[in-house]
Amino acid sequence: MKTYAQNSEANLGQTLRASFGLLIFTLVGCGAVYSAIATGAGQVLFHNQANGSLIEIDHKVLGSKLVAQPFVGEAYFHPRPSAVAYDPMAMGATNLALTNPELQKQIDAQILAVKKQDHTGNNPIPSDLVTKSGSGIDPHISPESAQIQVARVAQARHLDPKVVEELLQKHIEPVQFGVLGQARVNVLELNNALDQLQSTH
Repeated sequence: MKTYAQNSEANLGQTLRASFGLLIFTLVGCGAVYSAIATGAGQVLFHNQANGSLIEIDHKVLGSKLVAQPFVGEAYFHPRPSAVAYDPMAMGATNLALTNPELQKQIDAQILAVKKQDHTGNNPIPSDLVTKSGSGIDPHISPESAQIQVARVAQARHLDPKVVEELLQKHIEPVQFGVLGQARVNVLELNNALDQLQSTH
């Protein structure tokens, strides 16, 4: 007849074997099988998105349509200001409160910069062109913010403003599903289209 100690050892052995088996099953199932299925499904069903929504020209990666880039110069449309220098590894917004005088100084400086580069005069400037986004890498601007920049870009590229305006209209993304978000323009895609337009002429 088994003693209490022997029964306890047997039960402990069974518990350890069951626990070890569950551990192996979890590691293999969740760590390998599930990951392989999810990765495979993503590559098959959403290949472009799964790889970062990259934009490539002649096998050269220009960037991701999901991440803003710091375009400079008069020949390009400019994105929203960034609190993290457009670094996706440091995503974040400004930590300045709405009541902080420094925030107003930054906005005022950005307004002056936009007025100087785009000659807007006393016309109102869209808020997204002078304020930083929550992520710091927002790739979109509003159609109104892009519209303000048309004349400058056209002049710098020696193009008819109507040509630039037409290209802009083609790159306005509508409200998603008719109800989500707002109409927007992807700055990288628009600037890439401009470069492609001039490279063919």
